[in-house]
Amino acid sequence: MSDPTILPAHQDLTDGPAQQSWTVAGLFERLQSLLAAFFERDERSRARRNAVTAFAVRVASAGLLYFMQIALARWTGTFEYGIYVFVWTWVLVLGGLAPVGLNIIAMRLVPEYRETGARGLLLGFVNGSRWASFLVGTLIAAGGALGVYFFEPYVTHYYVLPLYLALICVPIYAVVETQDGLGRGFAWMGLALVPPYVLRPLLILAGMGLALLAGLPATAATAALSAIAATWVSGLLQLLLLNRRIQTDQALSDRSAGTPTGDPADLQLTDFRHWLTLSAPLIVINACELILQNADVLIISATLSPTEVAIYFAAAKTMSLIMFVHYAVGSAVANRFSALRARGDEAELKAFVSDAVAWTFWPSLAAAVVILALGQPLLWLFGPEFLIGYPVMLILVIGFLFRSAMGPAEFLLNMLGEQTRCAAALVATAAVNIVLNLLLVPTFGLLGAASATSISLAVAALLQYAVVRHRLGYDVAIWKNLRRIPRVHG
Repeated sequence: MSDPTILPAHQDLTDGPAQQSWTVAGLFERLQSLLAAFFERDERSRARRNAVTAFAVRVASAGLLYFMQIALARWTGTFEYGIYVFVWTWVLVLGGLAPVGLNIIAMRLVPEYRETGARGLLLGFVNGSRWASFLVGTLIAAGGALGVYFFEPYVTHYYVLPLYLALICVPIYAVVETQDGLGRGFAWMGLALVPPYVLRPLLILAGMGLALLAGLPATAATAALSAIAATWVSGLLQLLLLNRRIQTDQALSDRSAGTPTGDPADLQLTDFRHWLTLSAPLIVINACELILQNADVLIISATLSPTEVAIYFAAAKTMSLIMFVHYAVGSAVANRFSALRARGDEAELKAFVSDAVAWTFWPSLAAAVVILALGQPLLWLFGPEFLIGYPVMLILVIGFLFRSAMGPAEFLLNMLGEQTRCAAALVATAAVNIVLNLLLVPTFGLLGAASATSISLAVAALLQYAVVRHRLGYDVAIWKNLRRIPRVHG
């Protein structure tokens, strides 16, 4: 059966009824058709709504996070802001590693268990993954604190107190990362994304504002205290809301099925071993992704001043706004990749992969053009001294767009059982990234860091493309999917 979302190459869009779309009545009818299709209950419409929800939250989040960074830079000054950037980057790295890959396989296992009715496995995974993340995060935070204590003579003094404070965020940050994956697996995009990407920055802003009104100094330590409160409050609220939603969802499932489908108390040790076996390569993938995203900032912090760290971070975060498209689409489609593979619907899966590539690249390209056009005014918002970071944006955009041109390839590999090869590709890329940063930053400074990151992103995209094509048989490059135009249809 042909896919109605694919336009035949010979079809003229002005043929037949489509001619009416250029009249007022025709445009109104088309709008009604689009809205009706958007709110249909079929899986493609649900996936479309999830993509739109994830995209909308990420857009709002990107703007909010950007405003938060501007406010922190203005409140604390370039030097103190650079210190805050350094310590929060460590929270991102350590907190991102603590879930040991369980946050990623949640997007695969949750829809799989729901499709097969394995309620016991589902609830066991939900609870076990969160506890594991919290315990590992706590151990990492304790180890980090001991590391700061023993190596304090070798750590620049203005980093010490903010580092101790930031480590308090790691355990709950790890839980939030896991709950993010669980929410995406259930296709509850609002619950997955709003607490960490909207509520947390709002609370950081509110906390910092209140701290300054109370007379606390405008330093990196004060910003870290605000981040601690915001991270714990938003994480615990997300936990409570997720628990309530899962209970409601399972109760409905039990009533509709008539009989329970298992109890988490029946879980065996082999189930936990299975989860850890699946997540082991994803630990490597996650670590490599974190290196790609943060190695430049950490290496700059080790070799240059906090002021230069702040300028680079502002420029990199401004340009990386285009990546919210990549992750929003990946978040929305990952669970459906897994569900379609579990169902064995290869034709629909191939068509959906092609849709996801187009959904990723074209909005990313449009966002890149807009951000570059507004780049200097955006950097000026941080402060006049940040304008020298604009060339960093020009270099980074090449790597970001190259990665977007391959669609959500890493999500596809992880959801379809190719996580080991995805990990191997990212290990190679992370090694390239570290080596290039170490070679280029001492000589070329901020431009060297941007070049290293951009080259590494392109290498990652090419390696993932090769794995997808060789192992899964899909050509995910945007230039191979130009004829396929995703359409909403009534």
